[in-house]
Amino acid sequence: MPYYVTTPIYYVNATPHIGHAYTTIAADILVRHYRQRGEDTFFLTGVDEHASNVARVASERGLAPQEYADSILGAWQEVPRRVDATNDFFIRTSDDGHKAFVQEFLQRIYDAGDIYEGVYAGWYCVRCEAFKTEAELVDGKCPIHETVPDWIEEQNWFFRLSAYQSRLLALYDERPDFVLPAFRYNEARSFIASGLQDFSISRAGQPWGVPIPWDPSQVAYVWADALVNYLSALTYARSDQDLRPTFWPVVRHLLGKDILRFHCVYWPALLLSAGYDVPHQLFVHGWLLLDDRKISKSLGNVIDPLDLVDVYGADAVRFWSIRSVSFGQDGSVSLESLHERYEHELANDLGNLLSRTTAMIDRFVGGELTAVARADSEVAGLVAGLGDDVAGRFDVYDLTGALERIWEVVRGLNRHVESRAPWQLAKDEKLDELRATLYDLADGLRVVATALFPYIPSTSRRILEALGESPDAVGWERVAYGLTTARSGIVSAQPLFPRIDAPAVTA
Repeated sequence: MPYYVTTPIYYVNATPHIGHAYTTIAADILVRHYRQRGEDTFFLTGVDEHASNVARVASERGLAPQEYADSILGAWQEVPRRVDATNDFFIRTSDDGHKAFVQEFLQRIYDAGDIYEGVYAGWYCVRCEAFKTEAELVDGKCPIHETVPDWIEEQNWFFRLSAYQSRLLALYDERPDFVLPAFRYNEARSFIASGLQDFSISRAGQPWGVPIPWDPSQVAYVWADALVNYLSALTYARSDQDLRPTFWPVVRHLLGKDILRFHCVYWPALLLSAGYDVPHQLFVHGWLLLDDRKISKSLGNVIDPLDLVDVYGADAVRFWSIRSVSFGQDGSVSLESLHERYEHELANDLGNLLSRTTAMIDRFVGGELTAVARADSEVAGLVAGLGDDVAGRFDVYDLTGALERIWEVVRGLNRHVESRAPWQLAKDEKLDELRATLYDLADGLRVVATALFPYIPSTSRRILEALGESPDAVGWERVAYGLTTARSGIVSAQPLFPRIDAPAVTA
């Protein structure tokens, strides 16, 4: 099955923070892994420019919304580049191709008889771009952004979401893995079962947005515009090709828990109305928390991912973001934990393993590695089943568990160095045992570097090069023991993760 993965498209009302980089990193780790497995892949990310938030910020700065969106675009495009993400396309909702597709999509829903005109009145959180019921408010405020919502009352066009309750429940019952993790599936299904209310898909008196095709005096509600990007991008990302036959509906959406309702309920209903198949799967992850609060510009506790990359490098930030919090759960992060993992796991566990292994090959056997794979070796047992185990975890989005499984091998290789003591074997002139031990360490490192490629791609390539391997030899079939061939010219490797004094990076 082809593998198409998306991030949410991010509001450009402010500069990016680590929470945005988190989803982008996770999506890139997934798509790199499936490329290793030989899948036909497509990776989409981008920005949502038609939000009320954006119009508000633009007005505060004395700019037209499009002018403001253009001015901040570079900061958002920089994030995937700097965290070494390999997205195939970066979509903007102001793209002409997207806007034309949204109008066609909404017209299909209108023609299906699922649109009607009505009056809406309610509390609207501009930062969430969502209406809030009285029950959802905490002390009269949005529980996420801790701001008082606006009261909105206007004539709008509504989508008959209520007409899709039975079909959505049937979908969920037929596909128990439609939404993951399971507790998010239960949350979405419970929301549907509690009774669905029709929702407004247009906004009056707001010129910033995609005009409603049958009523140009109104524009599409931001979620009736933004969600459609997952389809629209496939129609114009490659100018000469419509990618929908290949990548729809095999798409996997990654999203934060705060936008579950829009993706897991509204989006499949809109697709069904417009005559499209629903997505293959949606994975809902938790929040990165700082001082037990969601990282958010409005809360003033953001961490700039580019600051972290400047100090530690992209691979360390990628590693830390997935290693620190079990992917799918909420979890607290700190800058101190990044520094600690950099020093103890990346520099010591992995970096020193490579340095010691290559230094011993260089010193004890003149840089020559002899091919002496043994089926009964300790390292063969250590890496046995690693490829299947890790791939199985990727198939259920257990990125953190897969990384821990790889790290078990890293720790095992370090123990192997101590138990086999190659320096003593060299001193005792036990050359056959020495060569076999050094081969096993090099081969184990090669396996580790290949399995780690989705997480820390630059470091993976450096390890392979230090071992005399091609840096591009990262096919998943190579996550197996005994594939290292005889070679010469191995020299002591430079440190993978040089020492860094605790930096003054603050939230």
